[in-house]
Amino acid sequence: MKLSLSMWSVVSAVKAGRIDLMGFIDFAASQAVTGVELLDVFWDDAEREIPLAKERIADAGLELAVYSISNNFIRPDEADRRRELDELKRGVDIALALDVNLMRVFSGSYLEGLSQDEGMSWILEGLSAGAAYAKGLGVTLALENHGRFAGRSDQLYDIIEGVGSPALRVNLDTGNFLPVGQDPLEAARDLADLIALVHLKDMRRAAADEPGHVVADLDGGLLTGSVIGEGLVDLPAMIALLDEIGYSGWLSLEYEGADDPVRVGVPRSLDAARRLLP
Repeated sequence: MKLSLSMWSVVSAVKAGRIDLMGFIDFAASQAVTGVELLDVFWDDAEREIPLAKERIADAGLELAVYSISNNFIRPDEADRRRELDELKRGVDIALALDVNLMRVFSGSYLEGLSQDEGMSWILEGLSAGAAYAKGLGVTLALENHGRFAGRSDQLYDIIEGVGSPALRVNLDTGNFLPVGQDPLEAARDLADLIALVHLKDMRRAAADEPGHVVADLDGGLLTGSVIGEGLVDLPAMIALLDEIGYSGWLSLEYEGADDPVRVGVPRSLDAARRLLP
């Protein structure tokens, strides 16, 4: 297993104007990781920045682990869903331009009043077309367990079986099963044969006035990101399970806590992650 750092881990520093794309790559290199994860939301001008990012990553001695997009097929308007598919295809093209053949995708965001069946039909429609496009170009889509429509292992299985393409696999986010009430280890066992990417993340219980990113669980309790090893996920057991099933891909650290990510959250999380690795 190889350790990567997701740029999402420093999103608060990006929003504060303290770090940009090139600064993130330099920061990742200073943390002695093997790879980086880039996301579509951080481009200012993708066409101009792609060759610059490739060069910076190579010069830093890093690999691009995965390119991640933020698609959302839960769109009642058909034209909006077509635009989401176009963006997914553009993401595949960008991944290839970055010389990576793995791309993280989402299903879609929860929409009040929308039935699971209708939402699932839109997700299957979009991801089927997206997987067909990706397969033709040799790219694998890694569907993240995220939200109410694809947050549980059984939902991910249903989507992947419904699409029926080897170009659609799983991005196992170790933290995201908690908000939907599923034990992360149980979910990982269920999905063992489908994992193409792992987001290494931990979460803890949050106070009502928590300063960081907060999500609600199914019972109305609040969760927030934490430093690796300081939250609710049994990460030693998770790493042991991944080792047992022969997973040898990327562990892409995704820190979502309230501590300063550059000075505290990421360095402490990476130190803890290294101690977990076999």
